[in-house]
Amino acid sequence: MLLELLITGISIRSQAEILNDSIKVVTFAAFYDQIKANHPVVRQAALLPKQAQQELRIARGYFDPQAISYYDRKDFKDQLYYENWNSMVKVPLWFGADLKAGYERNKGVNVNPEVKTPAAGLTYAGISLPIGQGWLIDQRRATLRQAQLLINAAEADKIKIINKLLLEASKDYWDWVLAYQRWQLYQTAYNLSEVRYRGVSERARYGDLAAIDTVEARVDLINRQQLLQQSLTEFQNSRLVVSNYLWTSDQNPVELVSSAVPAFNESDLNLIPADTLQQLFRFAQENHPELRKLDFKYKQLEIERRLAADKFKPKLNLEYNFLRQDFGLPVERLNSTYFLNNYKLGVSFSYPLLLRSERGKWQLTRYKLTETDLALTQTQRDITTALQTTYNELQMLAAQINTQETLVSQADILRRGEQTRFENGESSLFLVNTREMNLINQNVKLWELKTKYVKSIALLYWSAGTMDNW
Repeated sequence: MLLELLITGISIRSQAEILNDSIKVVTFAAFYDQIKANHPVVRQAALLPKQAQQELRIARGYFDPQAISYYDRKDFKDQLYYENWNSMVKVPLWFGADLKAGYERNKGVNVNPEVKTPAAGLTYAGISLPIGQGWLIDQRRATLRQAQLLINAAEADKIKIINKLLLEASKDYWDWVLAYQRWQLYQTAYNLSEVRYRGVSERARYGDLAAIDTVEARVDLINRQQLLQQSLTEFQNSRLVVSNYLWTSDQNPVELVSSAVPAFNESDLNLIPADTLQQLFRFAQENHPELRKLDFKYKQLEIERRLAADKFKPKLNLEYNFLRQDFGLPVERLNSTYFLNNYKLGVSFSYPLLLRSERGKWQLTRYKLTETDLALTQTQRDITTALQTTYNELQMLAAQINTQETLVSQADILRRGEQTRFENGESSLFLVNTREMNLINQNVKLWELKTKYVKSIALLYWSAGTMDNW
């Protein structure tokens, strides 16, 4: 809820009301948590495992018992031609067999003697058993096993989608930080130029400075005003971009108040130690969503390969049904002799002579397995390279930040020295303005490096497949 944001320091304005118009600091942690709690993309991603669960339920449905009944009757000219009634319960078993139990009654003058039953009908119970193709694996078992893997693949997809969203949100937040700091620097520069312009104009009026210095001061003031206006627009636009990530728990978009500003802590610039990089390497190898998806895909293809290999076997099915007519027959009379004299037995056999379809399916699956294995190997290397290059960039940026801080310090010394020389009449207003703008620009560059560093940290963890541990 929005109260969570207010507790953590975020001030948000909805379309209907303003919660607070005072300055509020938007911390990155609160911004991050709000996205993970309420963003529509996060909620959509959370549906993927639930959809996979339903796919698993569908696959398990292939093992549901079935009740089957068939009734057909024909009467013509007051004569019963036939009446066929067959009802049974069929229970699929895991190892490919089917248990059957039912009742049939077929009578009439035109009923085939082979299927004709006594007037009271026959009950039967038996089993249909594949002893060739379908014994070790069949389509329904393959579908169920693939559906079980699909749940894990969906979870990896969920993580991948959320990671991408959080990476983009992180980049936009730190762009907002940069826009804010740039605006503040140009605001300071404009304020200094405005004070200097009034001072120079006053001194020129009394003859202490040449009139041309007022033109110099005014030109500098106008230039800084343009920079200030541009930076303010960029700050406002970046705030709107950040607002796009914020939603209420009931899926209403919210907007940051105009007085909201981002937060930045120097602790965000902490160096990433080498052992953390090694931990990320290990984490990526075991948990990266791209690797997990490819691994699950490989396992699903392996099931398809086993199923395709099973097709090379002949279809050989046995069916045995025990028949019983006398419903009052005592159980003790159901001996071996009875089973041998009251049964229906069937055997079916088929085998394609050329096996072109079977061989094509098997070979195609092998190619897909090889393709997936190669993709897995390449992805592992890409992830390792991305982690290492991003870490190297972080090291470089850390060194650049230290160097830039030195440049800022030196630029400040030059500005103060030029200001002293100007006050002593040994320098010009142009040089003072130049030194001052150089200091401002060096500070802007420093903030560019700082925000780039933090965005690179986000990229480092994204490359490892996680956005929750930094």
